[in-house]
Amino acid sequence: MLEIIGFSAGVLGIIAWIPQVKTVWIEKRHDGVSLPTFAVVALALTLWLIYGIIDGSNAIIYSNLAALLMILSVIIGVVKIRTGLDP
Repeated sequence: MLEIIGFSAGVLGIIAWIPQVKTVWIEKRHDGVSLPTFAVVALALTLWLIYGIIDGSNAIIYSNLAALLMILSVIIGVVKIRTGLDP
C-alpha cells in the first residue's frame, strides 16, 4: 500500500510538469523560467533519487527519476531557446 501511495504521488508530480515542458518545447516560450530555481529542484530530485536507491524504494526511485527527466527537459529547452540554438 505504501508503494502505491508513493507511485501515485510520483505520477501526480510528473503530470504537474507537463504544462511547463509544453510551454518550453512546443510554444518555444521561456519567460518566467528561473534556471537557478530549476537547478536547485534538479539537485533536490537527485538527492531523493539517491535516497530511494539506498532505501530500496521503487516508488521513490522511479518517481524522482521521471521528475528529474522532466526538469532536465525544461532546463535544456530553456538553454536552447536563450542561446539561440532553437529556431
